[in-house]
Order: sequence, then structure tokens, then C-alpha cells
Amino acid sequence: MTGKLAPSILSADFAELAAEVAAVADEADLLHVDVMDGHFVPNLTIGPPVVRSLRPRTDLHLDCHLMVDNPGVLLADFAEAGADGCTVHVELGDPRPLFEFMRGLGLRVGLSYNPETPFDAVRPYLDDIDLLLTMSVHPGFGGQAFIPAVLDKLAEARRVVDERELPVELEIDGGITAETAPRAVAAGADILVAGSAVFHADEPAQAARMIREAGWGKQR
Repeated sequence: MTGKLAPSILSADFAELAAEVAAVADEADLLHVDVMDGHFVPNLTIGPPVVRSLRPRTDLHLDCHLMVDNPGVLLADFAEAGADGCTVHVELGDPRPLFEFMRGLGLRVGLSYNPETPFDAVRPYLDDIDLLLTMSVHPGFGGQAFIPAVLDKLAEARRVVDERELPVELEIDGGITAETAPRAVAAGADILVAGSAVFHADEPAQAARMIREAGWGKQR
């Protein structure tokens, strides 16, 4: 199986963001962009202007994870800025109107759920999405420890997606390292999001490669 690695720029040096992204580009399949509003999660990060600045500097798919109270007011701005896909949280309520809006904007549609949220909360929407993001830490801050209990939910998602032959990629985000990557892949992850394990390493590209190879072996 060919898996994908998504370095999370939340852990990058924002003063050197283009250079940081370029340093890991050969080991990345997409870039994960964590957007936080200080309300849905207790942290404030970036918005469409950073995506707009980054877009001309990379051809990588920009995977924007919107940890915000009101994603609907931001979706058009992210699309215009150059985002390829946006992921919203099921905890906000019925996401179908947001899915329709994203489709109209040409965005890839993602849905996320927090560690304490059961898989049954996202099950009804699997026919409507391109990506399901299982959070393996509580959203809001990078560098947290992996929560192993979420692997049961990821495995259930893998079973349902495979049984129904749905074109949904399964992503996992939080505490992904070369040590936790094999467990996430064994549970069914298609995409591994890794932030501090990549960008806080002395050699980010090598760290990214080690995570990829820990999960799927040598692919490149």
C-alpha cells in the first residue's frame, strides 16, 4: 500500500516557512495547515493570508484543517487563497451544508472528529466526504502525546470504508512519530500528519522519511 505523509506547518518556523516547506517537499505528499480560532480550540494560528503566501511557493496539496467555530465564513477565502481541501469538525453539528459549499468552491471535502467523539458521529457522512481525519490528540496545540485509544475508531472506519468501497482517505493527526506511525498504519491510516516530529528534528527531511518508512517501508 502506498501511504501519504502530510507534514504539519503548525510546527514549522513561520519566519522561514517557505524554506521549511521546501526542505521537506521531497518527502511530503501534502501539507497540513492547522487553522485555529482561539474559540473552538484554545489557540490562535493562521488563516487564508498564509495559504495565499504559501501557494506560489509549493505545488503540494494544501490540506487545511479548520478548528474554528464558524468555518463557513472562511471557506471561500481559503479556496480563493489556493487551498486544495478543507476539513471541518463534526462537533459543530450537521456538516452537510458546509460540504455542499465546499464542493461548489472546488475544495476537497474533509471531516474530522476529536478523540472523545465516537465513530458513530461521523458514520452518517462517509458518503459525502473525500477524507476522514481521526484526531489522535486533543486539538489545539502541537507536540502532544499520541492517544492510543483512538486506533479502535480508526480501525472501525477502515472496516466500514473498505466494506462499502468508499473513496474516502483516512487521515490521522496527533503525536505521529516513527514509533507511532506503524500502529496508525496497521489500524488503517492512509495519511499520516506529523508536525513536531518533522519540523523540530535536526534534519526534518530525514525525520519525515523515517516516519514514512516506519509506516509503509521504502516507497521511493
